Amino acid sequence: MQAHLPGSPGGFTMIEVLVAMFVLAVGVVGASAAQLAAQRTRQHAALSSEAALLATSLAARMQANAHVASLPDGANPYFPLDYQADGAGPPAGGAPCIGAGACDPLALAAYDLRETRLALHRGFPSGRIAVCRDGAPWDAAHSRYRWACSGEATAPVAIKIGWHGTQNGPGYVLLVAR
Repeated sequence: MQAHLPGSPGGFTMIEVLVAMFVLAVGVVGASAAQLAAQRTRQHAALSSEAALLATSLAARMQANAHVASLPDGANPYFPLDYQADGAGPPAGGAPCIGAGACDPLALAAYDLRETRLALHRGFPSGRIAVCRDGAPWDAAHSRYRWACSGEATAPVAIKIGWHGTQNGPGYVLLVAR
């Protein structure tokens, strides 16, 4: 056996190796957590973009069908709408209003709403959409949008879209001037 003299090279001790492995493990766990957070943020951003497209599409459909969209609130099929996609199958089919199928304005509104529900059902986990009149969709006490609508006759039309992960409130709100 050889004895190591002070100052002579002797390699690493077991403690040094264990400390190095622990530091490396902490770094790998930290990198994995950062990757997971980035993935969640990317998913939320993608859903927010899809919600903006869906809300804008419905608003454009409502503006294109101005005769029905300008009906009084009680006779207007576009609102109030409150649809939740969790647990249920896709919305029931209706008459197609594209191609050879000609529709009157009320049938076109029903088709627009069915297509919107179908897009919500297909694209958003536990999706929900609400279309209503709301002058104040922001809940300052909870720092988020709220699902409840004020319903004031002079309030703008609000299209609210939410999904799993938006903390019990809409993740996207579009106010449509009338």
